[in-house]
Amino acid sequence: MAATSPSPATSDGTARPRAVTFGTVTAALMVPLMIVAGVATSLHTQEIQHEWADRQREACRHLPFPMAEYAAGWGGAILGVAAVAARVLLARRLRGRHGLRLGETWPGLLAGTTVWFSVLAIPMELIQLYVVYSAAASGIKLGDGCY
Repeated sequence: MAATSPSPATSDGTARPRAVTFGTVTAALMVPLMIVAGVATSLHTQEIQHEWADRQREACRHLPFPMAEYAAGWGGAILGVAAVAARVLLARRLRGRHGLRLGETWPGLLAGTTVWFSVLAIPMELIQLYVVYSAAASGIKLGDGCY
């Protein structure tokens, strides 16, 4: 029976750390979650605006613009940019610590492919943010029954 020599990584006592760790998986899963949360938050601004307009019409007077709409508008844009930043940081971590490209691990592949949805979503989130500020500046028409 022939003896096999141990691999060079284990013979000198410096084993390579595993590339797929809990932190790597968490970071990779955060990318699609932030993308979905950013889009949902940005689209929620429309619901807030419609509820605000309906309350004004019912009260027959102008009400202050809801701060929740500003928060939702900014939150969507920030989450979209954060998803891209998380993908970049994950790629740097895999490259620096493990010498791997992003697509060489399944968490990296997941983050790398889903981040392209964020590239499509960020312009929509910025448009929603613009709509928030333009709606706040324009106000609404209360209707004929209000004086």
